[in-house]
Amino acid sequence: MNRSIARRLALMFALVALSVFTLVGTGLFLVLRTQLEHHLRESLDDRAQVARLMVYHAVTPEKWRMTREKLTNMMPHDRSTMYAVSSADPYFHYGTPVAGTVVKSWPEGYARVSPAGGGDDMLIATLAIPANAARPPVQLQVAASCSPNDRTMRAFGAALAALSALGSLAVLLLSYSVTRLGLAPLRRLTRDASAVSPNNRSQRLNTASLPLELSDLANSFNGALERLDGAYGRLESFNADVAHELRTPVTILIGQTEVALTRNRSVEDLRHTLQSNLEEYERMRAIINDMLFLARADQGERATGLVEVSLAAEVAHTLEFLEIPLEEARVHAQLHGDAMARVNRSLFGRACANLLMNAIQHCAPGDAISVTIAREEDHVRVAVANPGEPIAPAVLEHLFDRFYRAEVSRTNSRENHGLGLAIVKAIAEMHRGTVSAHSAEGVNTFAFSVAAARRETEPPAARANAGVPAEAAAYSSLVKGKSA
Repeated sequence: MNRSIARRLALMFALVALSVFTLVGTGLFLVLRTQLEHHLRESLDDRAQVARLMVYHAVTPEKWRMTREKLTNMMPHDRSTMYAVSSADPYFHYGTPVAGTVVKSWPEGYARVSPAGGGDDMLIATLAIPANAARPPVQLQVAASCSPNDRTMRAFGAALAALSALGSLAVLLLSYSVTRLGLAPLRRLTRDASAVSPNNRSQRLNTASLPLELSDLANSFNGALERLDGAYGRLESFNADVAHELRTPVTILIGQTEVALTRNRSVEDLRHTLQSNLEEYERMRAIINDMLFLARADQGERATGLVEVSLAAEVAHTLEFLEIPLEEARVHAQLHGDAMARVNRSLFGRACANLLMNAIQHCAPGDAISVTIAREEDHVRVAVANPGEPIAPAVLEHLFDRFYRAEVSRTNSRENHGLGLAIVKAIAEMHRGTVSAHSAEGVNTFAFSVAAARRETEPPAARANAGVPAEAAAYSSLVKGKSA
C-alpha cells in the first residue's frame, strides 16, 4: 500500500513534536515538584522555628500550658500542619507524633512519611530542644501535609499531558497542510511527466519554478527523456531504413520469380533466375547479420578474445585479403607506422576491411590509398586516406550513421547497404575507441581507434607519422613516389 508523503511527513513531525513536548514537560514537571518541595520545607522550617522558640521558653508548668494552647491555635482545622512534643516527663507531652513509612528523606533532617493509618503523606521536621529550668529536654515534631503539593502536581501533569497532546495534534494538522503546500511543485512535476507520451516526445519538464531539491531531479529526468527521444528517433529511422533496404531485394526476388512463371523456361533460364535470386538472398543475409551485430553492440557488448598484436601486421593481412578488389579498381595502398594493441583480430580486420573497401569504391583508377597507424596517448589510431571530392562538414557528421549515404560520396547503393561505416564505429566502441572523418585538400580520411597496449615500444616511424597532418604527408609522399 502506497503512503502519502505528506501524511508520512506530518506524522513524523507530530511524533517529533510529541517527543519534544514530552521532554520539555517532564523537565518542567520535575522542576515544579522540586520547587514545591523546597517551598514546603521552607514553610515547615519557619513553623518549626516558631514552635521551637515557644517550647524552649516554656520553663514552668504555667508557661507550658500556655504554649500548648498556642500550638493548638496554630494548628489549622484541616490538620494540614500538626505539632507534637514528647519527653520523659508525661506532663510535657503534646499531640501524637506521625509514624509510618519513610518515603523520602533529606540531609537537613526532613522526611516524607506515609502514615501507618493511611491518609496523605506528611513532611516532617524533628527538633531536639534541651532542658530549660523546670522543663526537661523534649523532642519537637512539626508535620505538614503534602496533599496541596500533590494536587498541584497532578493538575499540572494532567494539563501538561493535555497540552502536549493538543500541541502534537496541531502540529500534525499544520504540518500536513504545510507539507502539501511544499509538495505542490512535485505534484506539478508529476502532472508534467504524465503528459509525456510517444506522440508528444518533445515535451520536457519545466524546471524554472522548481525548488533546488527537485530541479536536479527534473533535469535528470529531462536528460533521460532526451536520450530516450534520441533512441526512439534512431529506432524509427533504423526501422524505416531496414524496411527500405529489405524491400529492394524482396521486390527484385518477386519480380524475377513472376517473370520466370509467366511462361515455360529452359533449365538455363531457371538456373540464371535462381542464381540471381541467390545473390539477393546473400544481400539480405548480409543486411540481417550486420543488423544483429549492431544490435549486440548497442546493448554494450565488449570485444572478447583480445590478443596483443602488431596492428601493422593485421592491416597488412587485410590488404593481402583485398588484393583482388585493389587490382580490379587499379589502385594500390601503402602502410605507414605500427603500434601494439589488444584487439579481437576478427573484428579489427573487419573494421579495416570496411574502411579499405570504402576507400577503394571512391578512388579513381591509378589513385593511391594511405593507411597510417599512430599511437595517441592511450589509444592507437588507424586512418585510411584516399583522394576524392571534398565532403561537406554536415555530411561528415553522419557518415558513420546507419544506412546513411551521402549523395556525392556514396551513390553505389546497389552494392552497399549503408552499414559498413556504422559497423566500424561499433567495433571501435567495443574496443573503447572512437571514429572520425576528415576531408581537406582533396584527401578524405576515415579513422577509428582502439585502446593501446599498456606497455609497448613503438618504432620511430610510428611516432613520426601521427595525426591527420602525418597522414596527409604520407599520402603526398606516396603520390610523389608514384609520379616519379
